[in-house]
Amino acid sequence: MNRDRRSFFGLFAVGLGVASFGWRGSAAAAPQSQPPRSPTSPRFPDFPPPKPNTRAILKENEKELKKDVQQLFELAEGLKKEVDKTDSTEILSLNVVRTAGEIEKLAKHIKGLALG
Repeated sequence: MNRDRRSFFGLFAVGLGVASFGWRGSAAAAPQSQPPRSPTSPRFPDFPPPKPNTRAILKENEKELKKDVQQLFELAEGLKKEVDKTDSTEILSLNVVRTAGEIEKLAKHIKGLALG
């Protein structure tokens, strides 16, 4: 009885295969509905595009980078002065927290510029 079931399911699977590929027996013979490739499409779409020259990008960002570094230096000096004049064991200054957040944000921006 198990042998009959196996042979039935085997024939059923073969029948499904023939029905899905048509009577010709191959997927290559089935009509394809893909649009033709345009001549401007890349031949190898799996390859990533070439990386831009990082030195050129750094040169473009140089003015902004210098301005941001100067601003970071001024913020760090201000933070140091604020911390020196307050007793951080008793009082947590909101100005210190805000300035530290600005410094962190600016430092991340500078890092992004430096990496290109």
